[in-house]
Formats: sequence, C-alpha cells, structure tokens
Amino acid sequence: MPYRLWIAAVLFFILVNLSFSSTLPGEERARGEGFVSLFDGKTLSGWEGNEKIFRVRRGAIVAGSLEQPIDHNEFLCTTREYSDFELRLEARLLGEGRNAGIQFRSERIPNHHEVRGFQCDIGEQGADREKLIWGALYDESRRRKFLVEPDTRNLRPLVRLDGWNSFVIRCQGARIQIWVNGLSTVDYMEKEEGIAAAGIIGLQIHGGPPAEASYRKIRIKDLSSE
Repeated sequence: MPYRLWIAAVLFFILVNLSFSSTLPGEERARGEGFVSLFDGKTLSGWEGNEKIFRVRRGAIVAGSLEQPIDHNEFLCTTREYSDFELRLEARLLGEGRNAGIQFRSERIPNHHEVRGFQCDIGEQGADREKLIWGALYDESRRRKFLVEPDTRNLRPLVRLDGWNSFVIRCQGARIQIWVNGLSTVDYMEKEEGIAAAGIIGLQIHGGPPAEASYRKIRIKDLSSE
C-alpha cells in the first residue's frame, strides 16, 4: 500500500474510534435513529423507586419475587418527564401473579406507593387466565378502567407467556399507539380535557401472588419536534 494511502487509512480508523468513544454512556450506537437508552444494563441510574423490590440482574431490571407475595403495587420511575415520544423495550412476566405494566405520561401520588396515569398492561385475567391484557391501555389510579383492550384471538399466537416480548409505545399529542411483538393493540385518541400529556415513565410489578416482571433494552426517541 502506498505510504499516503496507509496514512489515510490510519487516520480514518482513529476518527471512527473517536466518534464511538465520544458516545455518552447509555446512548445507542445507532444515533441516526434518534433513540437514547433509559437503562444502562448495570445500574438504576436515572430511575427512582423501592430498591428492595427492583434490582438489576443479567442486563435487565427485575421486579418482585417468585418466592414471596407482593404486598402492593410497586413502581420504578424515571427521574425525568416525557411528552411526545416513542418508547421501545422488552418485558417478561414469570410466576403465579400475572400482572405488570409500563406507565407513561404518569405521576407519583404524593405520600403513596401508587402512580397515576396511562399504563400499557402486561398479563392475563380471568379464572383460567383466558383473557390476555398484554398491550392493553389502562388508566391507573385515575379513571381506573381499560381504555382499549387487545383482541385476544390475534394476540395469543404472538405472546410468549414465559418469554421476552417486545413493546412499542408511541405518544404524539392526543394519540397513543401500542404494539406488542409487532401487532397493533392500541390506537387511541384522548378526548377528555385535563388529562396530562406529559409525565414520568414507570415499570410496575402488581401486588398479589409471587411474580417477577423483567424489563430490558429500554430506549426512547423524542418526538416533540415532529
């Protein structure tokens, strides 16, 4: 290789490595997509909650216990608020208790363990767990009802009940959309006045029988400028 080409190749290698090394911790390599990680895979930095309930294990945030009942709902929440965004993550639910969820545009209730706001639900309901609520839109501690429920017939073949499932939650203005493993489960327009359009993001483990909810690959894209 000619000397000048060799020098150019070395300089190019150095510049590429500098560009990667300058990436902030937790920021995804594919910066062109605009996503930033909310979880570094090692610590709960950027989150707040009961660390007796939430911990990090094998690159995931794990909540609850497979041995002990859970006294009441618990939430691990971001220290920042978000308005218009696309949130992507993977979740898994194990154990006897089959209920967890992902809060967004939410707020903590003062002097209480509960959180108020929208929730992307995870789990099953009914005596025989025949009703899947993975990807349902629930209004936690506010209107206290499902705003949209998924079609269980379409959802059941796609959900890995004891495995990892991918979620996309997209909020733009009054519109909220949710996908589970690529299937659209929610396309909702908020029409009620006074409903907050910004808030924290939270990870839930539901009170009740022993269960573990795990969350990983949590990343977000700001859509406020779109």
